[in-house]
Amino acid sequence: MRSSRSKGRHRSQLRATAMSDAGITARRARLAALETKLAQLRAQYDVLMNAFRFEAARALALRIESKERERQSLQATLPLPPEPAPAQPYAVARRRRGRR
Repeated sequence: MRSSRSKGRHRSQLRATAMSDAGITARRARLAALETKLAQLRAQYDVLMNAFRFEAARALALRIESKERERQSLQATLPLPPEPAPAQPYAVARRRRGRR
């Protein structure tokens, strides 16, 4: 375990990593909540447009744009998610041919 001595106290480098992981998890949760809210707002926008309520739809479009900007800025601060591990090769059983 690596540590540094600062002002008479020992501080773990690993602890900082764990705290940043919690921050990343919180930001990912916020991003998921924003995406859910955006989906709801877009559905509501479609309903308003189909009902010919253009003024209400225009006001809602402004909310959608602000949420979209917030989502993009939040997504820019997050690291890319780790790539999934490649699938492990496996053997496929051969089909038995029936008698003719």
